[in-house]
Amino acid sequence: MTRILKTSGFLGLAVMMSVGLHQTALLAGGGGPPGWMIGAHAHLGVLSIIGIVTGFAVEALGVTGNVRTAVTGLFLVGQWLLPATIWLGEGAGMLMLMPTMFVWGGALVVAMLLMTWQTATGDTGSQGRSGPITADD
Repeated sequence: MTRILKTSGFLGLAVMMSVGLHQTALLAGGGGPPGWMIGAHAHLGVLSIIGIVTGFAVEALGVTGNVRTAVTGLFLVGQWLLPATIWLGEGAGMLMLMPTMFVWGGALVVAMLLMTWQTATGDTGSQGRSGPITADD
């Protein structure tokens, strides 16, 4: 599952960079990107970086079982659906989708609270370890 978080993070960065290139083309053409495009671009970029970091943190902290599954699933939903909602809601005029941003943002918050709980109460996974972190799942 951590492979999914890291892969999603790198894919998100590639998508974010592609959107950034499109925004640059709009600027070079004398116009400018709309605010909704800029906002979703920034959200996807930051969330993708956090996804990569979270993938490594899940391994390092030894997060397992249902907590590992919940962190992964909740984070992936938030990472992609929050910026997609901005692009579809504002960009495509599907304004009825905009309230769902609270759901996607809530999923991200819960994932981070689970990681906070794991960090505060769990074994860090590094005590007594003398080698590299084991292979990814």
